[in-house]
Amino acid sequence: MDPVLIVIGDAAETLDTLYPYYRLQEDGFTPVVAAPEKRKYQMVMHEVKPGWTITKEWEGYTLDADVTFAEIQPERYLGIMFSGGRAPEYIREDPDLLRITRYFFDKQLPIASVCHGVEIPARADCVRGRRMATVAKCKFDLEVCGGIYVNEPCVIDGNLVSGRTYHDNGKYVGPWIQLLKQERERRRQSAS
Repeated sequence: MDPVLIVIGDAAETLDTLYPYYRLQEDGFTPVVAAPEKRKYQMVMHEVKPGWTITKEWEGYTLDADVTFAEIQPERYLGIMFSGGRAPEYIREDPDLLRITRYFFDKQLPIASVCHGVEIPARADCVRGRRMATVAKCKFDLEVCGGIYVNEPCVIDGNLVSGRTYHDNGKYVGPWIQLLKQERERRRQSAS
C-alpha cells in the first residue's frame, strides 16, 4: 500500500495539495489525506494579482479527509507532506498533529513542506537549525522558531524537502518522492 500522509484543513491551497496527491499515485504510493475531522474540506487558490499587495483567494476544489489526526499511527506511513494555504495557521495547535509531526522529524522520515505548511513544523519546534524554503511572508514564522530561510524553489535538508509556493511544485516534489522511494525500499528489505 505504501501510504503517505498529506496534511490539510479548510483553505488548504489547491495546487499545493493536488499536485503531490497525484504525483504520489503516479509513483505507486497511496496518498492519505489527514485533517482534524473526517469530512470534506474546501481548498482555495491563491495568487498575487497585478496591482495587489496581498494575496487574492478563490474557492478551489474540495477534498475528503481519509483519516483524522487523532487516529493516525505514524509508524504506518512512509512520509508526510504539509500543504500550504491558510489551513496550517488554524490546525497547527492540534496536539495530535504536533505529535505526528514530531514523530516524522524524530525518525528522519521523508517530509515535504510548501508555502504556509512551514507553520506546522515550526509550531512543533522541529525547524531549529533546519534550512527551509517557504513563501516570503512566512520567513518570520520559520526564523523566530530557529529555522533558516532559503529563497530557492527546492531546499533539501536531510529528510526535509521544501518549496516556496505551488510555483515550485515541479522542483521540490520530485526530490521528496525520491526520498519516499528510498524509505519504501528500506522497509521492504527490513521485512524480508
